[in-house]
Amino acid sequence: MTRVCGGDRARLARVLAGARVYQAAPDPPPRPDRAIVAAAGEVTLRDHGRAGDPIVVVVPSVINPATVLDLAPGNSLLDAMAAAGLRPLRVDWGAIPAADPAHLVERHLLPLIAGLGVPVAIIGYCVGGTLSLAAAQLLGSRVRRLALLATPWHFGAYPTAVQSGLADWWAGARPLATGLGRLPIDLLQPAFWSLDEAGLADKYARLAYTADAAEIEAFVRLEDWSNSGAPLPLPLASALFDDFFAADTPGRGAWRAGGSVIDPAALACPVLDIVATRDRLVPAATRIAAQPGIERRDLAAGHVGMIVGRDAPRQLWAPLAAWLAG
Repeated sequence: MTRVCGGDRARLARVLAGARVYQAAPDPPPRPDRAIVAAAGEVTLRDHGRAGDPIVVVVPSVINPATVLDLAPGNSLLDAMAAAGLRPLRVDWGAIPAADPAHLVERHLLPLIAGLGVPVAIIGYCVGGTLSLAAAQLLGSRVRRLALLATPWHFGAYPTAVQSGLADWWAGARPLATGLGRLPIDLLQPAFWSLDEAGLADKYARLAYTADAAEIEAFVRLEDWSNSGAPLPLPLASALFDDFFAADTPGRGAWRAGGSVIDPAALACPVLDIVATRDRLVPAATRIAAQPGIERRDLAAGHVGMIVGRDAPRQLWAPLAAWLAG
């Protein structure tokens, strides 16, 4: 924060005051657990809908927990899908299996979805969308629609400075992760903070002036989500940072899963690709390429704001539910 604020002592003081507000705030009430309806190893499907409705399998990122998809009463993408007459079944990665991305798809996503016995729609968020794309290709007619939310594919399209910064961070973090056999979230978070350090400082500075209890609770829920997550097993962390971010295997057509090269052009179902134009974690340049069968939509939002922001119900939830319903 000192680097971001530079010599602006007043701004640094506001940021630190906001941090104290966050630290002193009470823990928000937890969201209810949802019933497990299927399992593939330690990965499960949790039911956020009503039996019999058209099924939508929701695949969150592996980097942060799925909490952001069901953040709070009245601010839940999953609740919105259920209210629209869909049956969202959310993937719970649990402790995250010790596997690389291809094996997560092969050993967990494929059996979970195929085991449902009916064609389903899929929503994938962030890296969960990258995995969902592979699952949809390999499952063929068992997937009727695929929606990608802020999903990176062309990792080589990240700005050069970002790629260099991530490479430097991973060079320092890898020995520690190797010794532990996993990458703890506390070691991982600085890499993502570095993508938008100014935004991180600004949100804490704004919190310093917030007196509304509901706004503080909403901030705490979101910040607790962004600062939590299961450790990434070393095979997964290595694949993400060596193969995806450094080598861009998906974008170069070199990523394989289930014995096939994964290629968005090979998808047999309609695809809706939604990006947020103010997203610094997954810039729009990293999305899949435009081609027949892929509908693209841009939202004036950030990576998280597109899911839980004030405009999310209008911008994302309602049109997404309508598209999934066909």
